Amino acid sequence: MSFLVTPCLELIVSLDVRIQLSVVANLSRRPAAEQVGPFVAGFDPGTDSPGINYATPRPGALITAGDVTALIGAFREAGRRPRLEYVVSTAPGLEKLLLEQGFTVEEEHDYLICTPGALTTPSTPAGFELREPDDYVAMAAAQVESFGDDPSAVTAEDGARLRRVHTNGGVTLVATAGGVVAGAGQAVAPHDGVSEVAGIAVREPFRRRGLAGALTAAITARLFAGAGDLAWLEASGPGAGRVYERIGYRPAGRRLYMSHPEQARMS
Repeated sequence: MSFLVTPCLELIVSLDVRIQLSVVANLSRRPAAEQVGPFVAGFDPGTDSPGINYATPRPGALITAGDVTALIGAFREAGRRPRLEYVVSTAPGLEKLLLEQGFTVEEEHDYLICTPGALTTPSTPAGFELREPDDYVAMAAAQVESFGDDPSAVTAEDGARLRRVHTNGGVTLVATAGGVVAGAGQAVAPHDGVSEVAGIAVREPFRRRGLAGALTAAITARLFAGAGDLAWLEASGPGAGRVYERIGYRPAGRRLYMSHPEQARMS
Protein backbone atom coordinates (compact mmCIF):
# COMPACT_ATOMS: atom_id res chain seq x y z
CA MET A 1 0.00 0.00 0.00
CA SER A 2 1.21 3.52 -0.76
CA PHE A 3 -0.07 7.01 -1.23
CA LEU A 4 0.93 10.11 -3.11
CA VAL A 5 0.19 13.64 -1.96
CA THR A 6 -0.91 15.45 -5.10
CA PRO A 7 -0.44 19.20 -5.58
CA CYS A 8 -3.32 21.49 -4.61
CA LEU A 9 -3.73 25.16 -5.38
CA GLU A 10 -5.82 26.00 -2.31
CA LEU A 11 -4.17 28.60 -0.04
CA ILE A 12 -4.49 26.55 3.14
CA VAL A 13 -2.72 23.56 1.58
CA SER A 14 0.08 25.79 0.32
CA LEU A 15 0.41 27.18 3.83
CA ASP A 16 0.43 23.65 5.29
CA VAL A 17 3.21 22.66 2.90
CA ARG A 18 5.30 25.66 3.95
CA ILE A 19 4.90 24.70 7.60
CA GLN A 20 5.72 21.06 6.90
CA LEU A 21 8.83 21.99 4.92
CA SER A 22 10.01 24.07 7.86
CA VAL A 23 9.67 21.00 10.10
CA VAL A 24 11.71 18.95 7.62
CA ALA A 25 14.42 21.63 7.63
CA ASN A 26 14.49 21.84 11.42
CA LEU A 27 14.84 18.08 11.88
CA SER A 28 17.57 18.01 9.23
CA ARG A 29 19.66 20.23 11.53
CA ARG A 30 19.69 17.64 14.34
CA PRO A 31 23.19 16.36 15.19
CA ALA A 32 22.48 12.85 13.89
CA ALA A 33 19.67 13.46 11.40
CA GLU A 34 18.94 10.64 8.94
CA GLN A 35 17.10 10.44 5.65
CA VAL A 36 14.97 7.29 5.85
CA GLY A 37 13.21 6.94 2.51
CA PRO A 38 10.54 9.67 2.37
CA PHE A 39 11.11 10.62 6.03
CA VAL A 40 13.62 12.80 7.86
CA ALA A 41 14.42 11.46 11.34
CA GLY A 42 15.88 14.07 13.65
CA PHE A 43 18.06 12.17 16.10
CA ASP A 44 20.03 13.85 18.88
CA PRO A 45 22.47 11.55 20.71
CA GLY A 46 22.56 13.98 23.65
CA THR A 47 18.98 13.31 24.74
CA ASP A 48 16.31 10.62 24.49
CA SER A 49 13.51 13.20 24.71
CA PRO A 50 10.67 12.24 22.33
CA GLY A 51 10.03 15.94 21.80
CA ILE A 52 13.42 16.21 20.12
CA ASN A 53 13.89 12.74 18.58
CA TYR A 54 11.13 12.28 16.02
CA ALA A 55 10.54 11.97 12.29
CA THR A 56 8.44 13.75 9.71
CA PRO A 57 7.53 13.04 6.07
CA ARG A 58 8.55 15.15 3.11
CA PRO A 59 5.37 16.65 1.67
CA GLY A 60 4.35 15.14 -1.64
CA ALA A 61 6.39 11.97 -1.11
CA LEU A 62 5.24 8.49 -2.10
CA ILE A 63 5.14 6.47 1.14
CA THR A 64 4.72 2.70 1.44
CA ALA A 65 4.26 0.26 4.30
CA GLY A 66 7.86 -0.79 3.71
CA ASP A 67 9.00 2.78 4.31
CA VAL A 68 7.24 2.77 7.68
CA THR A 69 8.92 -0.54 8.57
CA ALA A 70 12.30 0.94 7.66
CA LEU A 71 11.59 3.99 9.80
CA ILE A 72 10.83 1.82 12.83
CA GLY A 73 14.14 0.04 12.25
CA ALA A 74 16.04 3.33 12.09
CA PHE A 75 14.62 4.39 15.45
CA ARG A 76 15.49 1.00 16.91
CA GLU A 77 19.08 1.34 15.75
CA ALA A 78 19.26 4.87 17.19
CA GLY A 79 17.95 3.68 20.56
CA ARG A 80 14.85 5.86 20.36
CA ARG A 81 11.13 5.20 20.42
CA PRO A 82 9.56 5.58 16.94
CA ARG A 83 7.63 8.82 16.79
CA LEU A 84 6.36 11.27 14.15
CA GLU A 85 5.00 14.80 14.00
CA TYR A 86 3.55 16.25 10.80
CA VAL A 87 0.96 18.53 9.23
CA VAL A 88 -2.03 16.29 8.48
CA SER A 89 -2.93 17.59 5.02
CA THR A 90 0.59 17.08 3.64
CA ALA A 91 0.46 13.30 4.16
CA PRO A 92 -3.25 12.34 4.18
CA GLY A 93 -2.74 8.57 3.91
CA LEU A 94 0.12 8.27 6.39
CA GLU A 95 -1.97 7.91 9.54
CA LYS A 96 -3.57 4.70 8.20
CA LEU A 97 -0.18 3.21 7.33
CA LEU A 98 1.15 4.02 10.79
CA LEU A 99 -1.88 2.59 12.58
CA GLU A 100 -1.52 -0.65 10.62
CA GLN A 101 2.01 -1.03 12.00
CA GLY A 102 1.14 -0.43 15.64
CA PHE A 103 1.44 3.34 16.01
CA THR A 104 -1.07 5.19 18.14
CA VAL A 105 -2.21 8.81 18.07
CA GLU A 106 -0.74 10.94 20.86
CA GLU A 107 -2.35 14.25 19.92
CA GLU A 108 -3.94 16.13 17.06
CA HIS A 109 -4.44 19.84 17.37
CA ASP A 110 -4.25 23.21 15.67
CA TYR A 111 -1.14 25.10 14.81
CA LEU A 112 -1.33 28.89 14.81
CA ILE A 113 0.42 31.35 12.51
CA CYS A 114 1.41 35.00 12.64
CA THR A 115 2.56 37.39 9.92
CA PRO A 116 4.32 40.76 10.34
CA GLY A 117 1.17 42.79 9.71
CA ALA A 118 -0.82 40.83 12.30
CA LEU A 119 1.65 40.97 15.19
CA THR A 120 0.80 43.08 18.24
CA THR A 121 3.68 43.59 20.65
CA PRO A 122 2.56 44.33 24.23
CA SER A 123 4.68 46.19 26.76
CA THR A 124 7.03 44.10 28.88
CA PRO A 125 5.37 43.60 32.29
CA ALA A 126 6.77 45.81 35.03
CA GLY A 127 9.71 44.35 36.87
CA PHE A 128 10.87 42.09 34.03
CA GLU A 129 13.58 42.36 31.39
CA LEU A 130 13.52 40.44 28.09
CA ARG A 131 16.99 39.66 26.78
CA GLU A 132 19.29 37.10 25.23
CA PRO A 133 20.35 34.49 27.80
CA ASP A 134 23.85 34.53 29.22
CA ASP A 135 23.30 31.15 30.92
CA TYR A 136 21.64 28.59 28.67
CA VAL A 137 21.53 25.94 31.39
CA ALA A 138 19.50 28.32 33.57
CA MET A 139 17.22 28.94 30.59
CA ALA A 140 16.70 25.21 30.11
CA ALA A 141 16.05 24.71 33.83
CA ALA A 142 13.37 27.42 33.83
CA GLN A 143 11.62 25.78 30.88
CA VAL A 144 11.79 22.31 32.41
CA GLU A 145 10.41 23.58 35.73
CA SER A 146 7.62 25.47 33.96
CA PHE A 147 6.53 22.30 32.17
CA GLY A 148 6.31 20.39 35.45
CA ASP A 149 9.56 18.42 35.30
CA ASP A 150 12.60 18.33 37.56
CA PRO A 151 14.98 21.24 36.82
CA SER A 152 17.81 19.52 38.72
CA ALA A 153 17.97 16.96 35.88
CA VAL A 154 19.01 19.63 33.37
CA THR A 155 22.51 19.09 32.00
CA ALA A 156 25.16 21.11 30.22
CA GLU A 157 24.09 19.37 27.00
CA ASP A 158 20.57 20.78 27.43
CA GLY A 159 22.08 24.25 27.63
CA ALA A 160 24.32 23.58 24.64
CA ARG A 161 21.28 22.49 22.63
CA LEU A 162 19.57 25.83 23.27
CA ARG A 163 22.74 27.73 22.49
CA ARG A 164 22.84 25.98 19.09
CA VAL A 165 19.39 27.38 18.33
CA HIS A 166 20.91 30.84 18.62
CA THR A 167 24.17 30.12 16.81
CA ASN A 168 22.28 28.41 13.96
CA GLY A 169 20.29 31.58 13.28
CA GLY A 170 17.31 31.19 15.57
CA VAL A 171 16.10 33.31 18.48
CA THR A 172 16.53 32.59 22.20
CA LEU A 173 15.06 34.87 24.83
CA VAL A 174 14.67 34.88 28.61
CA ALA A 175 12.60 37.02 30.93
CA THR A 176 14.45 37.92 34.11
CA ALA A 177 13.35 39.52 37.37
CA GLY A 178 16.03 40.56 39.82
CA GLY A 179 18.56 38.37 38.04
CA VAL A 180 16.31 35.28 38.22
CA VAL A 181 15.11 33.58 35.03
CA ALA A 182 11.32 33.82 35.23
CA GLY A 183 10.51 32.53 31.75
CA ALA A 184 11.97 31.71 28.37
CA GLY A 185 11.28 30.76 24.78
CA GLN A 186 12.92 30.25 21.43
CA ALA A 187 12.40 30.07 17.68
CA VAL A 188 14.36 27.95 15.23
CA ALA A 189 16.21 29.44 12.28
CA PRO A 190 13.75 30.32 9.50
CA HIS A 191 13.47 28.09 6.44
CA ASP A 192 12.18 29.97 3.39
CA GLY A 193 10.98 32.62 5.85
CA VAL A 194 9.10 30.16 8.10
CA SER A 195 10.05 29.53 11.73
CA GLU A 196 8.54 27.62 14.66
CA VAL A 197 8.24 29.47 17.98
CA ALA A 198 8.50 26.95 20.82
CA GLY A 199 9.33 26.37 24.46
CA ILE A 200 7.35 29.37 25.71
CA ALA A 201 7.53 28.85 29.46
CA VAL A 202 6.88 30.93 32.59
CA ARG A 203 7.69 29.62 36.04
CA GLU A 204 4.74 29.39 38.45
CA PRO A 205 5.64 32.35 40.73
CA PHE A 206 5.69 34.70 37.72
CA ARG A 207 2.50 33.69 35.92
CA ARG A 208 -0.67 35.68 35.25
CA ARG A 209 1.25 38.90 34.60
CA GLY A 210 1.25 38.85 30.78
CA LEU A 211 4.76 37.46 30.53
CA ALA A 212 3.99 34.57 28.13
CA GLY A 213 2.42 36.92 25.61
CA ALA A 214 5.24 39.43 25.92
CA LEU A 215 7.88 36.71 25.43
CA THR A 216 6.11 35.25 22.41
CA ALA A 217 5.61 38.65 20.79
CA ALA A 218 9.24 39.66 21.37
CA ILE A 219 10.56 36.42 19.88
CA THR A 220 8.22 36.76 16.90
CA ALA A 221 9.23 40.38 16.36
CA ARG A 222 12.90 39.38 16.29
CA LEU A 223 12.12 36.76 13.67
CA PHE A 224 10.37 39.33 11.51
CA ALA A 225 13.25 41.77 11.93
CA GLY A 226 15.51 39.12 10.41
CA ALA A 227 14.81 36.48 7.78
CA GLY A 228 11.34 35.44 8.94
CA ASP A 229 8.00 36.35 7.41
CA LEU A 230 5.80 33.60 8.87
CA ALA A 231 5.90 32.34 12.47
CA TRP A 232 3.99 29.34 13.75
CA LEU A 233 3.46 27.61 17.07
CA GLU A 234 1.22 25.18 18.91
CA ALA A 235 -0.73 25.93 22.07
CA SER A 236 -0.76 23.54 25.02
CA GLY A 237 -4.45 24.25 25.67
CA PRO A 238 -7.29 26.75 25.11
CA GLY A 239 -5.87 29.21 27.66
CA ALA A 240 -2.50 29.31 25.93
CA GLY A 241 -4.23 29.64 22.57
CA ARG A 242 -6.02 32.79 23.72
CA VAL A 243 -2.70 34.28 24.87
CA TYR A 244 -1.24 33.80 21.40
CA GLU A 245 -4.34 35.01 19.58
CA ARG A 246 -4.23 38.28 21.53
CA ILE A 247 -0.84 39.09 20.00
CA GLY A 248 -1.85 38.23 16.43
CA TYR A 249 -1.64 34.47 16.00
CA ARG A 250 -4.56 32.58 14.46
CA PRO A 251 -5.38 28.88 13.95
CA ALA A 252 -4.41 27.75 10.45
CA GLY A 253 -4.04 23.96 10.21
CA ARG A 254 -3.78 20.62 11.97
CA ARG A 255 -0.76 18.67 13.18
CA LEU A 256 -0.68 15.01 14.18
CA TYR A 257 1.60 13.31 16.72
CA MET A 258 1.98 9.52 16.55
CA SER A 259 4.28 7.07 18.34
CA HIS A 260 5.02 3.35 18.42
CA PRO A 261 4.81 1.38 21.71
CA GLU A 262 7.95 -0.63 20.95
CA GLN A 263 10.74 -0.20 23.45
CA ALA A 264 13.77 1.02 21.55
CA ARG A 265 16.99 -0.98 21.72
CA MET A 266 19.37 1.33 23.52
CA SER A 267 22.70 1.76 21.77
